[in-house]
Amino acid sequence: MILHADMDAFYASVEIRDRPELASRPVAVGGPARSRGVISAANYVARRYGVRSAMPTVTARKLCPQLVLLPGRMARYVEVSAQIRAIFHRYTPLVEPLSLDEAFLDVTASEKLFGTAVAIGKRIKDEIRNELGLTVSIGIASNKFVAKIASDIEKPDGFVYVGAGQVQAFLDPLPVERIWGVGKVTAGALHRLGIKTIAQLRRQSLPAMQELFGQHGAHLWELAHGRDARHVIPDQDARSLSHETTFAQDIEDSEVLLARLLELTEQVAMRLRRQHLKSRTVSLKIRFYDFSTLTRALTLDVATDNTRDLWQAVRDVFETRLPRPLPPVRLIGMGVSGFDNESEATAQGDLFAPPCAEMPVPTAIDAVTDTVNERFGARTLRRARILRGNDPAGKKS
Repeated sequence: MILHADMDAFYASVEIRDRPELASRPVAVGGPARSRGVISAANYVARRYGVRSAMPTVTARKLCPQLVLLPGRMARYVEVSAQIRAIFHRYTPLVEPLSLDEAFLDVTASEKLFGTAVAIGKRIKDEIRNELGLTVSIGIASNKFVAKIASDIEKPDGFVYVGAGQVQAFLDPLPVERIWGVGKVTAGALHRLGIKTIAQLRRQSLPAMQELFGQHGAHLWELAHGRDARHVIPDQDARSLSHETTFAQDIEDSEVLLARLLELTEQVAMRLRRQHLKSRTVSLKIRFYDFSTLTRALTLDVATDNTRDLWQAVRDVFETRLPRPLPPVRLIGMGVSGFDNESEATAQGDLFAPPCAEMPVPTAIDAVTDTVNERFGARTLRRARILRGNDPAGKKS
């Protein structure tokens, strides 16, 4: 059985947990309106006003003048994410992180030790609440696709189990937009054919779907039948690391996209260093409003795990290797591959050792930042860009 665990309004929830007096107020994490900042996360109080992630802060302020806007603290979110992941690993080594705030868990082999998948999911949910003061929505099913939909269906603080014999009853009433791969354009095409629910899509013939949508149509048809053969792949077995985000509404502003891309790069870089890996290849994934998808990669001369090099590489790909004008964007992602394993001796310098002239400044900054935050708390050292709420223009500081 597969669990999909998705933290509720993660960045905003961490901030509210650290500042309980904000619990009943609309809270968002993001950059200031004066510098064309972007909302990274909003709590559910703010969402009632229409505030959402990837929205320009100036728009959020107009929708909710009383909004409490806080700068992002990526090091803090990474610290809490590691604590959440440690709870996952109490029950299974098969944990596939999708981002700092969500992951797939394969608990099939764990049921003999800890009880049913439902029992495991409830224990994880309780431990995250009791130990970390946060809520997580969990979906449980026999495959990734159904588990992910299940985790989202009753947010926040949801818990949905879909048994093997319940898959079609669960999927059939849902709108086709719930299926991975159905964006605005595909949904419009399906609606014009009178296909508005997953049940209606499932009843189409496979040849008809292939004729209309090609191989993508076959993929949608399989998902409508609740079929998804993908396995949970733990970090240590992955040949690449990546994070991506899907926007609630298509984004046309390049500065908004760069702000989110920087945030994704921070997350990937921290995961590299945590696993003592360096990467030679940096890739950018971008999916447009019509669901056409481009992946562009850049191979570096030297493998790296430092944030600045990775950010400069992926920003260069974004600025020079995408079509212009840029069509509206539905999804953006950043990934790395081509790993070189680091030795224990070179993975990270000692904070209190004499400065090493051979260590590049960006690498030294990351090493010192990681070491200080691990020893003295994640709030101790943070990048100025994060304090500004992820400088959307990506200018050097």
